[in-house]
Amino acid sequence: MAFTIPDPHPRDQDAPTAPPDAERAGRIEAHGIDHIPESERHGRPRELFAVWAAANVNYLSLVIGGALVLMGLSLWQALAVIVVGNLFWLLTGVLAMSGPAAGAPSEVITRAMYGVRGNRVNNAVTGWMISVCYFALNLAAAASAAFALVAKTGLPTNTAVKILVVLAIAGVTLTISVYGHALIVKLYLPITLALAAVFGVVAYAVLLHADFGYSPEARLSGVGLWATLLAGVTVIAAGPLSYTTSADFSRYLPRTASSRAVVGWTALGGFLPSVAVCSLGALAATAVDMTDPQTALERILPGWFTPVFLLALVLGTIAINALTAYSAGLALQAVGVRIRRSLSVIVDGAVASGLTLYALLVSNFLDTVSNVLQLTVILLGPATALYATDIALRRNRYDGPALMDESPASPFWYSAGVNAAGALALGAGVGAAALCVNTLYTGPIAAALGGVDLALPVGIVVTAGCYATLRLGSGRPSVR
Repeated sequence: MAFTIPDPHPRDQDAPTAPPDAERAGRIEAHGIDHIPESERHGRPRELFAVWAAANVNYLSLVIGGALVLMGLSLWQALAVIVVGNLFWLLTGVLAMSGPAAGAPSEVITRAMYGVRGNRVNNAVTGWMISVCYFALNLAAAASAAFALVAKTGLPTNTAVKILVVLAIAGVTLTISVYGHALIVKLYLPITLALAAVFGVVAYAVLLHADFGYSPEARLSGVGLWATLLAGVTVIAAGPLSYTTSADFSRYLPRTASSRAVVGWTALGGFLPSVAVCSLGALAATAVDMTDPQTALERILPGWFTPVFLLALVLGTIAINALTAYSAGLALQAVGVRIRRSLSVIVDGAVASGLTLYALLVSNFLDTVSNVLQLTVILLGPATALYATDIALRRNRYDGPALMDESPASPFWYSAGVNAAGALALGAGVGAAALCVNTLYTGPIAAALGGVDLALPVGIVVTAGCYATLRLGSGRPSVR
């Protein structure tokens, strides 16, 4: 899917603007899914780099990088997969440029694609449910690192302590999310620098032990190799594709902010740290057993540094979960729940915390959730493609105030509140991807290809092609 990124105001990208009093880091953000008036817009596109970088210097990226080698790839094959998979951050950047154009979050802008009512369903599934599940999974990962940190102090890690640890991590995360956009922008630069310093030490230790010529004893070839390479790209791409809400963090920028700058700083903020940390995981897998990354890495790190490393794992997860909770709160509002954004964030955090505690103390519920989320690429790939295609067709021109209208008189009501073009294109893309997937189940096309999983590229191409055809066929591709 090729298109040019409009940049009507390239000279304004570095124009310094100060936040109004209502958007200060020490105040709870007043706005929810409502339109941000131009008088309250502020900031520069380059601030987006730290927002996305802080969320991507994390434990999960290490795990995924190591998993690629465990899947049977050589080091250099794994590194190539990491670079290709992370190129999907460009799509995250493209979606982000709709924020300044509309002065609205992604959860509202997608009314243009699905219609007012159709978008409520979209937000309930793609926005709220998936975000809460990711929040729970990340919270569980952070809790595991925190349990190890507590154990090093000599305290018992009994049930009461585990509950307190989970609630404390969730509390810090939700505090950032509740205070919202201004606090995120202010905090994430120092968090990025701190995490970069910690992972710099990890990188030094890993590079001392890594085998740069590593290749598995039984080398993959033919269909088996291609199946593994494509599976690896899909796993990596699932990260950027899960952020269909990137406009949430760019909507406060002035409408005159450079679109190219918004795309570039968002994409780089996700791409660079993800490539670096995933690559560290792959390099580490050539020296230690990355089936238990936390324990394995402790063997090659200086003893004094282990608590710092564990604390960094918790901090990185808090950073990524604060963004997730923030967007989940907006999604809950966009579904139609009449609740303040700050309260909606707390509701989301409470649900996710409950799931995490249930999983850690009662059952393996998160294992089930994790398996289900493996299938989300079937939905997230097409959803991202549809959003990006809509931006291209409209040349990134969105009427923010009109998007706020949820009545039948709304220009985005379409037919009975549903945009048939968006619904049909998404359905076609998801259906095509489901035929090609090879994760928890094997689709018929994947089976015919010997296990090669083409769900990601097929879902994206089919959705973009169908939506463009239907919109162009309506005769109003760049209007409403």
